[in-house]
Amino acid sequence: MRTLGATDALFFEQAGLDRSRVQSRVDEALHGADDGELFLEYRESESLVFDDGRLKSASYDVTQGFGLRAVSGEVTGYAHASDLSDAAIQRAVATVKAVRAGHGGGIAAAPAATNRGLYSDLNPLRGQEFAEKVKLLEAIDAYARGRDPRVRQVSASLYGEWQAVQILRAGGERMGDVRPLVRVNVQIVVADGDKMESGGHGAGGRRAFDMYLDPAAWRAQVDEALRQALVKLAAVPAPAGEMQVVLGPGWPGVLLHEAVGHGLEGDFNRKKTSAFSGLMGQRIAAPGVTVVDDGTLPDRRGSLTIDDEGTPSGRTVLIEDGRLVGFMQDRLNARLMGERATGNGRRQSFAHAPMPRMTNTYMLNGGHAPEELIAGVKRGLYAVNFGGGQVDITSGKFVFSASEAYLIEDGKVGAPVKGATLVGNGADALTKVRMIANDMKLDDGIGTCGKDGQSVPVGVGQPSLLIDNLTVGGTAA
Repeated sequence: MRTLGATDALFFEQAGLDRSRVQSRVDEALHGADDGELFLEYRESESLVFDDGRLKSASYDVTQGFGLRAVSGEVTGYAHASDLSDAAIQRAVATVKAVRAGHGGGIAAAPAATNRGLYSDLNPLRGQEFAEKVKLLEAIDAYARGRDPRVRQVSASLYGEWQAVQILRAGGERMGDVRPLVRVNVQIVVADGDKMESGGHGAGGRRAFDMYLDPAAWRAQVDEALRQALVKLAAVPAPAGEMQVVLGPGWPGVLLHEAVGHGLEGDFNRKKTSAFSGLMGQRIAAPGVTVVDDGTLPDRRGSLTIDDEGTPSGRTVLIEDGRLVGFMQDRLNARLMGERATGNGRRQSFAHAPMPRMTNTYMLNGGHAPEELIAGVKRGLYAVNFGGGQVDITSGKFVFSASEAYLIEDGKVGAPVKGATLVGNGADALTKVRMIANDMKLDDGIGTCGKDGQSVPVGVGQPSLLIDNLTVGGTAA
């Protein structure tokens, strides 16, 4: 595999582990188990925050460790430690051996190997000196303050990490991956008299910081953050009631991610706790709605060459022309459901067992021009950006706040509104999609998904959508 040499240097040469001894420990731990692996991880991370005209914080961290898992039926034994030593691995073996009951079928076959590379293995933390990164943040701050006299506060941040992993399975199969990740964020507060509003924007991906040193790139982040803040200054209270809603392209796909995506993860469906349980092959969305999860997009934040079980990532069609056709699977849930693993077994770190998680989840294009969606709306809401939201996986009910939205009146976009929330049910909302535009867009690389206490980087996206009869919670009297 492409990255085994690089990860060998970290885990066996630098850490001083003997590979053959480690492999014998893995073989011992998984003897009689249905599945499992040893997950080795090394991670460097750096964060810089420039706030209120000065460098507010700077941190650099190195973490390393292992997680050893043995699976028997539905039961998982998991042990982890930040001590990369033979003694620590030996203690972990004694812990996970307790679940090695086996079910007569032998250890599950290893994932297929791949030499595919979706991103560079260069360390983004090594590309620029610390002073150069601080200078970039200073330039962002100065540019933002000079853009408009109403700017009161600017916060800019850089985050980068470099993660190396290696996965060892019984019998000697090994997989490795090296994963860069960067993100740039800008937050701006503006004021007009006593009225204050904020706007934010960011971008990132599995690449180096080089592209963000280009003034055209970071100025675009500042301009967008400022635009959002100024729009809010002019906003009026949002109306409330049931109405047609047009969702913009790109980041509004976070609603799709939360309201629908989690419900299509394998564990929720195996346990029958998803709103979509038992509906495979049935129509769950309007005709024309096709949703995929794709971890193979080059340099994208949610992409993975292999997942955290060693399975190559893939492009999984979840909904095709309105019908449920697939789930996102890790190895455990795929085996128990009689399906194949889709490359969606992910974990936050070596201290966590893997579970089915999304990568880059998005809806495919339809056949309408974006203007057509708005032109057909007598009175409704145009939601361009979203803030926070909550979803109940079992019922599918969601509540999302729109951080940027506008009234639609007589087929035209009108005044910006504030305080708008979208309330509904994920499965029900998909059936109300009336028009799908041809402007599909992915987010700018800022998504982080939480599930069962674990956070992982993800991507979202969609074309503009017209949804009928969605409940809007507003603040207008």
